Amino acid sequence: MTLYRFIAIVFLSLSLNLSAQTINPLEGRWDLEMEFNGKTVPSWLEIRHSGHETLIGRFVFAFGSARPISEIKTEGDSKFSFSIPRQWEPEGSDMVFNGELIDGNLKGSMVYTDGSVVQWTGVRAPKMAYVEDPVWGEPIQLFNGKDLSGWHTDGEKKQWVIKDGVLINPEAGSNLISDEKFQNFKLHVEFRYPEKSNSGIYLRGRYEVQIADNMGLDPMDIYFGGVYGFLEPNENAAKAAGEWQTYDITLIGRRVTIVANGRTVINDQTIPGITGGALDSKEGEPGSFMIQGDHGPVEYRSFVVTPAKY
Repeated sequence: MTLYRFIAIVFLSLSLNLSAQTINPLEGRWDLEMEFNGKTVPSWLEIRHSGHETLIGRFVFAFGSARPISEIKTEGDSKFSFSIPRQWEPEGSDMVFNGELIDGNLKGSMVYTDGSVVQWTGVRAPKMAYVEDPVWGEPIQLFNGKDLSGWHTDGEKKQWVIKDGVLINPEAGSNLISDEKFQNFKLHVEFRYPEKSNSGIYLRGRYEVQIADNMGLDPMDIYFGGVYGFLEPNENAAKAAGEWQTYDITLIGRRVTIVANGRTVINDQTIPGITGGALDSKEGEPGSFMIQGDHGPVEYRSFVVTPAKY
């Protein structure tokens, strides 16, 4: 070994050790719960370094997409703060966060756009095992074609109906949630929507796959086939409004594959965290399917789940 190569290896080793030693304990992905408007709502936070000292991140509130955090200010290795512009919130000031790492968990407050103060807590997002070739169980048709047995809504408006074997959301109202919960699965759905409509399917009730009238637009994570605010499809495979369309979705751990109308638009990608509108932030647990009904009309004629065996 030459002296030059030896020095280079030593320098690289020291650099790697120094980098490892300077990782801030706040860094990582956190599943949050916030006491908002009299109830507990899920949220999500990511903190990571940019360069040697700057901390940046992303935040998902109870609604809306993932929002970038340009700078997170710290006080020591436990206290932090940041502000973030409003998205779908009422007019007012930026939201201001203050948090602290206590015994491995986060705790803090948020000043909302109207000046009210929201308390929140956070735990590290769990690691979720990936199985390369799971053994699949028997397919389950979650709709019986006659009534809404096995499903419930999250609001007072009961606008969902089944007509001629088709599940129909005629107008904005309550979301529809499956009684049964699933962990790893394959999902086949057939759906259609009218012009300008917008809906979505929440996997485990936490990760929204967008359904919307976006044919012909450049692909985006907030358009047809995307995992809302996180994963952009590699092409926009949407058909015209009024046509029947299909999703075939495989979710194992955090890794998702989405085949839209026969085209693989997201291939074995990692979902970073929950999306806005999620039922909860308990990512390590099985979850229900939720069909978005609070936006626009949508119809389904098939909703088949094949769970993985354990």
